[in-house]
Amino acid sequence: MKLHRLMALTLAFLLMVHQDETGALKVKDISKSTDKWAENAGRSAEAYATEAEAAATAWASKTAAAAGNYNQAITAPGIKERFRRGVIRAGAEKFARKIRDVGRDRFSPGITAAVTDYKAGAEPYFSTLAALTLSARKPKGDPANYNRVMEVGKALNAKRLALLGAGGSGG
Repeated sequence: MKLHRLMALTLAFLLMVHQDETGALKVKDISKSTDKWAENAGRSAEAYATEAEAAATAWASKTAAAAGNYNQAITAPGIKERFRRGVIRAGAEKFARKIRDVGRDRFSPGITAAVTDYKAGAEPYFSTLAALTLSARKPKGDPANYNRVMEVGKALNAKRLALLGAGGSGG
C-alpha cells in the first residue's frame, strides 16, 4: 500500500462522510469515527514506517524541487498573522498536553536515534574550534578580550557558510 493511499484511508476513516438519497452529507458520529480512526491508525505504524522509508528518495528529490513553492508559501500575504492565529488557537494547554502525552516518551528514543546525526553535524564545528589559535588574552576586564569571542564567532560563521555553500545543513 503506497503512503498516499494509507493517508487517504486514514482521512476516510476520520471523516466518515456519506450522502443520503437527497445528496445531503451524512456525517457519522464524531466519537465513533474517532474511535475507529484511532483503532485503525494505531495498527498502521509498521505500514507507515515501511512505506515512508521506501519513499525517502522520492521525498528528497521532490522536496528539493519544491523550493520555489516553499518560498512562495512563507512569503505569502498574511502568513505571519495566520501563523500567529494558529499558535493562539492551539494554545499553551495543547502544547503542554502533547509534551506530556507524546513528547516525553519519544524524547529519549529520539536522542538515541539522533546520535550519529548529531556527531556528523557538530564535528565540523568542533574541528574548527580545535584548529583556532586565539589572540593573546589581556588582563581581566580589558575590552580587547572581546576580540577573542569575535574570533570564535567569525570562525564558526565562516564554517557554517562554507557548509551551506557545499550543500550542507550548516546547523
